[in-house]
Amino acid sequence: MPVQLFSSKLFQYLKRDYYLCFYSAAKFHGAGQQQVQRDYVMTDKAFSNIKKSSLDIHFFTTSKWPSKNIVEKKSDAGIFKISSPALTAVDLIHHQNKLGGINRMLAILEELSEELTKNDIEELLSWYPHKCTLQRFVFLLEELEVEEILLKPIMQHLKKAKYFPVLLSPKSKQKAGAVDNEWKVDINVKLESDL
Repeated sequence: MPVQLFSSKLFQYLKRDYYLCFYSAAKFHGAGQQQVQRDYVMTDKAFSNIKKSSLDIHFFTTSKWPSKNIVEKKSDAGIFKISSPALTAVDLIHHQNKLGGINRMLAILEELSEELTKNDIEELLSWYPHKCTLQRFVFLLEELEVEEILLKPIMQHLKKAKYFPVLLSPKSKQKAGAVDNEWKVDINVKLESDL
């Protein structure tokens, strides 16, 4: 049974906040060229993953619960919550090492970029705490040649803050070196999209 059919009732019963995230949310935004074999749920409390016959759900938690950027969608069983395109994109980038790496998600990010709106990005910037993820996000959006109107709010947001060099793909024993781009992103992995 698809997770969107029972997620609201389950988390209402558990009295927990949740939203479908990563590849699970991306498919509802029309981004996902391959069928998702696993569902991903962000919660405000840790849960054990569930893998039983056709049910495969991985749970994640976040240090700062989103105050915005959670969208309600309708299913046959009622309303369920998913991350907006902007939150889906930064969640993927932030958790890239747990989800197969930046190249595995590059095609998804490219498709998601078509669903981004200026309002969605501005809402994200009003509360999102991870500057290094925003640096990677705007760098990748530039690489994907997204419209300037979508890049501008992130650029202005970062220019107001002090930010330091970051690796495009974080590695535990590697530090960012010299960078030659405005967002101080050290390109330590060759970008290869499936599209």
